[in-house]
Amino acid sequence: MDERPSDSLAIAVAQLNPTVGDIAGNAEKARRARAQAASTGADLLALPELFLSGYPPEDLVLKPAFQAACRSMVEKLARETVDGGPAVLIGTPWRDGGKLYNAYCLLDRGAIAAVRLKVNLPNYGVFDERRVFAPGPLPGPVSFRGVRIGLPVCEDIWTEWGDYEDVVECLAETGTELMIVPNGSPYSRNKDDVRLNIAVARVTESDLPLIYVNQVGGQDELVFDGASFGLHADRSLAFQFPAFREEVKTLHWRRSGNAWRCAGGAIEIVEEGDKPDYRACMLGLRDYVNKNGFKGVVLGLSGGIDSALAATLSVDALGSERVRCVMLPYRFTAQQSLDDAARVAKALAVQYEVVPIESAVLGLEQALADVFRGQPRDVTEENLQSRTRGTILMAISNKFGLMVVTTGNKSEMSVGYATLYGDMNGGFNPIKDLYKTEVYRLARLRNEWKPDDALGPAGEVIAANILTRAPTAELRENQTDQDSLPPYDVLDRILERLVEREQPIAQIVAEGFDPETVTKVDRMLNLAEYKRRQAAPGVKVTLKNFGRDRRYPIVNRFRDSGAPLAQPDQSILKAAPAKTEAYDF
Repeated sequence: MDERPSDSLAIAVAQLNPTVGDIAGNAEKARRARAQAASTGADLLALPELFLSGYPPEDLVLKPAFQAACRSMVEKLARETVDGGPAVLIGTPWRDGGKLYNAYCLLDRGAIAAVRLKVNLPNYGVFDERRVFAPGPLPGPVSFRGVRIGLPVCEDIWTEWGDYEDVVECLAETGTELMIVPNGSPYSRNKDDVRLNIAVARVTESDLPLIYVNQVGGQDELVFDGASFGLHADRSLAFQFPAFREEVKTLHWRRSGNAWRCAGGAIEIVEEGDKPDYRACMLGLRDYVNKNGFKGVVLGLSGGIDSALAATLSVDALGSERVRCVMLPYRFTAQQSLDDAARVAKALAVQYEVVPIESAVLGLEQALADVFRGQPRDVTEENLQSRTRGTILMAISNKFGLMVVTTGNKSEMSVGYATLYGDMNGGFNPIKDLYKTEVYRLARLRNEWKPDDALGPAGEVIAANILTRAPTAELRENQTDQDSLPPYDVLDRILERLVEREQPIAQIVAEGFDPETVTKVDRMLNLAEYKRRQAAPGVKVTLKNFGRDRRYPIVNRFRDSGAPLAQPDQSILKAAPAKTEAYDF
């Protein structure tokens, strides 16, 4: 039925943390948010993209039983809106006409009042939506209380004005007054600036205000940081939610002339620098452990920087009572390592044990004595130490129902400086996407600052000795990492260029790096792919993490020779290449 245009709307934005596959639990979260919205007089509650199924559902969404369960729950939630409370905008998988869509549904007055389907399906980086969803048609606005609201879904605002499938342009041309954009936009460094710039561009082109509703929480390697916001038509900030925590707030929008403005929207500070990385690692670990139902975690505490930061993140995420640390010394373990590990364990107030591994290592060497007879000692015996430690940690995991936290950093995983079935053992790695120099930065940061939702103690928790001591695996006498690797400040700058930027060797050398060192690092990076395929998942914080973002073949004979790149010979090209799409995430 036709409605008189309203001059005000109270819109509750729900920045919430769903769990993939928990349809009933996610629906209950939506109900609680709706009750909260009702208590503040909201007309409409807006939830994130695919909130009912959880995002990203990956191939789970292809199961007919899952699709049917989502549809049934949407219908149930729709019937509940007959009570006269706020209408609900909720994301869900939606099958129609034999095709599966990423949909955003308006539930109002006991019915599914409108359905809008995502048009632009991302298929780059961590996204793979074209495998599972069909693109929807270009949409018009929905009418709600006489107000025409556009509902572009996440990627639908990333196309530029005039592109083939420009959803925002279509909405503007069909009378939209206000846009609400549901999102499942995962965290990576400086992503909030990228999102804001994209939103500003769409507002500039359309002259329409915009509400950006983002998910929060961890899902496998991905962490969603929330940081939802709104923009007026003049591009000024209407409101800003905090990052990395759930939030439901009702915002009062009023018509002013031909435009809508938000009255009194709070602008909260979104932290910058290294703090968001720490928060992402902490939240990712917390949700991985809790959503998978683990009682707690166990990890090896070596006295080094990586395990110290991983232990601190574990305590901040879960509380000291759910973290168990084990020192696993061998004959090459220095007294300083023993002292520093004990100091970290005491500062974090965790359960701490020392389990010497000498008898186990010697037992393995004895078992292999006949097989290895006549062979010189080498890295094989060193790796037995690491694999013994991994076995002991996995045994404690099995016995007590604790997940093993892996503690290797991105520098090590890049060049293969890690032992399969040894220090790579474990269920999840909170520092997997942090280079070694970044591990040091976050450790120093944590000694000076504690996130407001961290469960660990304030103050210095990582001993100063650990921050200044030369890194070492302690697999032989007087060993340091730099025996095998370039200095980490050099290594990490080379890796950042090879991994994040995909720069050719020639370009890296031209920037002042030693050719032999760059070639060596590139070779190690290529050879270690088989190890990375078997590594535990871990939090994504950089532009290209190992796993979802960077997927290289294990069998791969291409090597960058280091020569300048050959320029294309245009004279041999007889036909113009087909136009391709380019994405910037």
